[in-house]
Amino acid sequence: MPAEITEEIGPSTQGFKRGLGLFDSVMVVVGIMVGSGIFIVSAEMSRQIGSPGWLLVAWGITGVLTVAGALSYGELAAMMPYAGGMYVYLREAFSPIWGFLYGWTLWTVIQTGTIAAVAIAFARFTGVLFPQISEQHYLIAPIHMGSRYAISLSTAQLLAIGVIVLLAAGNSLGLQYGKIIQNVFTVAKLGGLGALIVLGLTVCANSTALHANFTHPWAVHNVSPLAQGLDAASGFGLIIALCISQTGSLFSADSWHDITFVAGEVKNPHRNLPLSLLIGTSAVIVLYLLCNVAYLASLPLSAIQSAPSDRVATAVLQNIFPRTGPALMAAAIMISTFGTVNALTLAGARACYAIAKDGLFFPAAKRLNRAKVPGWGLWIQGLWSVVLVLPRTINPLTHEYGNLYSNLLDYVISAALFFYILTILGLFRLRRTRPDAPRPYRAWGYPWLPGIYIAGASVILLALFIYRPGTTWPGIAIVAAGVPVYFILRRSARAEALPLL
Repeated sequence: MPAEITEEIGPSTQGFKRGLGLFDSVMVVVGIMVGSGIFIVSAEMSRQIGSPGWLLVAWGITGVLTVAGALSYGELAAMMPYAGGMYVYLREAFSPIWGFLYGWTLWTVIQTGTIAAVAIAFARFTGVLFPQISEQHYLIAPIHMGSRYAISLSTAQLLAIGVIVLLAAGNSLGLQYGKIIQNVFTVAKLGGLGALIVLGLTVCANSTALHANFTHPWAVHNVSPLAQGLDAASGFGLIIALCISQTGSLFSADSWHDITFVAGEVKNPHRNLPLSLLIGTSAVIVLYLLCNVAYLASLPLSAIQSAPSDRVATAVLQNIFPRTGPALMAAAIMISTFGTVNALTLAGARACYAIAKDGLFFPAAKRLNRAKVPGWGLWIQGLWSVVLVLPRTINPLTHEYGNLYSNLLDYVISAALFFYILTILGLFRLRRTRPDAPRPYRAWGYPWLPGIYIAGASVILLALFIYRPGTTWPGIAIVAAGVPVYFILRRSARAEALPLL
């Protein structure tokens, strides 16, 4: 049975300094949500949905689910303001194995894979300004490992590794350093996103785009097939398209809950954790919706659907600055992705720390360094992120190289959504099993708003399992692989706890 939720489980955060105020916490939420996705994913979403109006509805669904999830997590965060976030909530609401399976998936793929992906995104857009930075400019040419995988080191990979190492080192110096980096880059990225929105709604707005997109905003056309004989042109197909498109929008707004990983370092957590979740997620969703309105005011939907390399934001800026638009957008995304890698690095190490405190991760990860941060956790997380940067996938038809972490992240999207649903179900369970536990904040709209999240996310998850089985079932396999690891680690932890005879 999980331990009672009292200050007795507080030792999982003993030694941390509570140095994050409300502004800092909001900057973590915003900074980790806004990466490069908002500048790209609307292209694929528009191909799936085929309608300006329904594209905005898809982002609206993302907004409702994200804010509903944040309000629900706020109760859990205020109730258990300790390092570890979802790991702790699942452990306490259900059992340690559920917490571990989330932590296992988080460390092996979700957090480290995202760090690798965003670091590579930083390097790719650096290549717009400095062409010698490229995934095709090899220091070590791809070494094939069978017909489908290879290992390489390009200048882009090297830069991504450098960013990961730099930010792991910076955060190991103390919370103050990580906080300063986060605040500066998040304010800068918000300025860049705000400028894009203003330009898109004013200077870039044109009658051609407005007429094409808003004369018949609900008309569906030029859609990609979702499955054999199914696309968004039919009513049922449109519902499925809205669900499948959430893999772009919902996960461009993902990781907002990472602030709960660093709950042990938030000042006045009972107040600031729920508030930062609400303010941060609401602000980002409003910006994302405005950004998509700006796209639609600047470009006909057909131009959004066919944007080169899906870089919709770049296409918008090129209308104003034909020569410098790509460079300006690249600089903005570099700032955005650098800040996101920092936030992911800062938060993820605290989750590793909490898991290690329960004897289910590398023992060194549970130690705080002189700066009162989990230094070993930062370097272990950083090392695995670096490892994920190196492997490449090989397309058997075109022989083009991809990135292994991209496949892994595709696989665990459904698994991550499952854990979000399970965590909010944990809110209901804890209300029933521990009705008298202190709850400084109670989820607004309970039980309806958390219920809306569970229902909506479950429909999306079901659609993904039916219509995207190639990416969903491998994610379940990754989660299931953690089951034997859990029992091995638990047995090892028990053996170490036995007294010597």
